Amino acid sequence: MREFVFVGQPARVVFAVGSLRRLAREVEAIGARRALVLCTPQQADVAQAASDLLGPASAGVFSGAEMHVPIEAARRARQHASEVGADCAVAIGGGSTVGLGKAIALESGLPIIAVPTTYAGSEMTPIYGITEAGVKKTGRELRVLPRTVLYDPELSQHLPVPMSVVSGINAIAHAAEGLYAQDGNPVMSMMAQEGIRALAQGLRAVRRSPGDMAARSDCLYGAWLCGSVLGHVGMALHHKLCHTLGGSFELPHAQTHTVVLPHALAYNAAAAPQAMVRIAAAVGAPDAATGLFDLARELGAPTALREIGMPREGLQRALELALANPYWNPRPLQADALARLLDDAWAGVRPQDSSFPRST
Repeated sequence: MREFVFVGQPARVVFAVGSLRRLAREVEAIGARRALVLCTPQQADVAQAASDLLGPASAGVFSGAEMHVPIEAARRARQHASEVGADCAVAIGGGSTVGLGKAIALESGLPIIAVPTTYAGSEMTPIYGITEAGVKKTGRELRVLPRTVLYDPELSQHLPVPMSVVSGINAIAHAAEGLYAQDGNPVMSMMAQEGIRALAQGLRAVRRSPGDMAARSDCLYGAWLCGSVLGHVGMALHHKLCHTLGGSFELPHAQTHTVVLPHALAYNAAAAPQAMVRIAAAVGAPDAATGLFDLARELGAPTALREIGMPREGLQRALELALANPYWNPRPLQADALARLLDDAWAGVRPQDSSFPRST
């Protein structure tokens, strides 16, 4: 008999085409009166539209969200929120913007309403990450969990296919590691497998027809499930490597997850065989690691760290950082095997099979 502990994370989720139009009511429902809308510079237009929907409840738009949440950006955002008298933050965008909202909430306690426009899944987690002096530090704190999440498939309809693909595979990574998490449980395992299935199906359809609203809904549904898994259970080797590579070498977040995931699964496969069976079934492949590598290649995503700006001479430093702070992983961390993993990920080598046979 399997033993487990399950603790639900409090969050209100509204999933509907056009749900953005409910924004003013949702701000009012959490007792807020002045909501500051957060975004990246690239999403200023959609953020302004959200601000307009809020009317007198808007405290304006702050468009300074950046990838990996540099501590300087977080400090500027906190100061601005204080200056405009905001009592709520609306984070509209992907993981960078939601991350900025969490950085504000971490110190101020300001409640967050998240409006995802990508498939990152960060909106469903109490996990935050802030980069300082080239090192990304993460933590869990319930007060950064968004109070309400508005999922509106219309908002991801025009997300470019390449970004849709890597954002979706990033979400798949959350569920994949959740299936062999140290604190996993049957509820999260069911959600993880269904989330991977929905995203694999949805991404293939988006690749064929980018404007297909049913496909966009499948992807957003999958992202919600995968993000929920990330919010409830711990992660392992894959996420540690990606945070190290992204924060220390300024690699794009979703692309890094896309490249590393097959290799991390191959490394862990022999130690988590049941998880690999479920992942493989969800993507419709005989093998989890090679199945996800082939899915990325089929969808036109990057499959090598060198393609996304990782210098080969940085691999040793990445290895040292990954080994510096011990953390749980189903297979013990072995320097030689991790070095080979990083070499293969850098070169874009297809995992030979899920036993990662060249490790020791």
